[in-house]
Amino acid sequence: MRYPSRVAVVEVGPRDGLQNEAASIATGDKIMFVEKLAEAGLPAIEVSSFVSPKWVPQMADAAEVFAGITPRAGTRYTALVPNLEGLERAHAAGVREVGIVAAASDTFSRRNINQDVDASLDTYRAVCARASELQIRVRGYVSTAFGCPFEGEVSPARVAAVAEALLNMGTFEVAVSDTIGIAHPGRVRGVVAVIAERVPLHAIALHFHDTRGTALANVLTALELGIATYDASAGGLGGCPYAPGATGNLATEDLVYMLNGLGIETGIDLGALMQASAFIESRVGHPLVSRYYRATAV
Repeated sequence: MRYPSRVAVVEVGPRDGLQNEAASIATGDKIMFVEKLAEAGLPAIEVSSFVSPKWVPQMADAAEVFAGITPRAGTRYTALVPNLEGLERAHAAGVREVGIVAAASDTFSRRNINQDVDASLDTYRAVCARASELQIRVRGYVSTAFGCPFEGEVSPARVAAVAEALLNMGTFEVAVSDTIGIAHPGRVRGVVAVIAERVPLHAIALHFHDTRGTALANVLTALELGIATYDASAGGLGGCPYAPGATGNLATEDLVYMLNGLGIETGIDLGALMQASAFIESRVGHPLVSRYYRATAV
């Protein structure tokens, strides 16, 4: 079996992992978490999001977190933005790369951002145009790509159309996301095949949740298809509030351990990553769910 020789891991713990945590995480602790992740060699870290503090209070200090980070050479520090206002706030904070999230399901999109999919894409075209003027790179996400908590099954053709629209408006990469953790290897193979008819493989990333214990199996399947970029969250932090019993994102430790075993390079120091996870575990107030972390932490 031929796999990519190197995989890029996008660390989403500081944003996707922490945004729904019940405990209030101090700004200084968020900064320390990001810096420990950078020291571990993570090539890209999703630091925060410039959304309304009314809706996501855990991310209210996004600008302060970015101001406190000492940038490490070779690490990209990114943030999500929902609209032009968020982009301008990110630009004022010195952010050089942002992410935008479009759903493949109209109901989920309305519940999440009060716009249907087509309206959200119009918003993001304006964001991408302005980001180009500001020389800010934009990464796209397609949420509910493997299923919607409200509509159920989502057509792979619909997912591919949204992914293609994001790429055409100027995103450099599209992270196809299993928002509620229902993907399995058969579904991954089918969805990726349809997307790849409209989006180059090198521009496709995958974002899995481990709600049903299939995240690593999904990655293994996607590696066979040639996908070489994956989102993951330190310790398995995070998860979708719309997914009952969600256990969080694919854990970065579990992913790196498997990739190491396959001889695939990541540039990530697993021991240093464990230290970053141990640090944030002490702040969130509950055990992390990463299998590798639980098996090796002392």
